[in-house]
Formats: sequence, C-alpha cells, structure tokens
Amino acid sequence: QVQLVESGGGLVQAGGSLRLSCAASGRTFSSYSMGWFRQAPGKEREFVGGITWSGGSTKYADSVKGRFIISRDNAKNTVYLQMNSLKPEDTAVYYCAGKLWSIAVADAEGKYDLWGQGTQVTVSS
Repeated sequence: QVQLVESGGGLVQAGGSLRLSCAASGRTFSSYSMGWFRQAPGKEREFVGGITWSGGSTKYADSVKGRFIISRDNAKNTVYLQMNSLKPEDTAVYYCAGKLWSIAVADAEGKYDLWGQGTQVTVSS
C-alpha cells in the first residue's frame, strides 16, 4: 500500500513562490496518477491539478493555470507542485492524492484512492 506525505508548505507573501512535495512510500508509485487538491477555511476541497502516471499529461484548474506547475519524479517516488505568483486566495491546506492505473487526470476527489495528510499554505497580502 502506498502512503503519501506532503511537505513544503508555509507562509509566503503575495507574488512569491512555494514548491510542495508529495513523497510516496511503496514500490508502485509509478502506477498512480497524482492529483493536488486544496481546502480553504469554510470551503469545500477543490481540485488544483494533476499529472498522469507517466508524467506525459497534466491538467489544471482555471484558477491556477499559468501559475502552478505539477511534475513528478518516479525514480524518487515524488510529485511536486510548483506554485508561482501566489495570491492570498491560494491560502489553503494542500493535499496530494493518488489514483491507481488511470490514463487520464481525474478532477473529482471521489475518484482518488489515496490521500496525504495535507500541508498548510498561507499567502499574506
């Protein structure tokens, strides 16, 4: 069973950048398409973006398109979320999630099999 652990969250000023990492245990990480979600206080968890198991395809929410980049290194069992030009509205707990054997990126959280514990990102104005 693969377990996911996020890291890299913190406090950053608006306009700044952060890179989140999601490290996976287990030998089947490369079988999972990976997604990033976030949940702001008082709001539902929402899809941020995702990447297929091979890294060949990515998908982003309109709110982050052009600012966030998802990548993965299957040799390191890690997926990354590079966040640039951060805005206060990006403040949330960010979660990575895994979906086994998916050829496309799913944007519905119910489609995912595994979840990390989340990491807080706070963007100050």
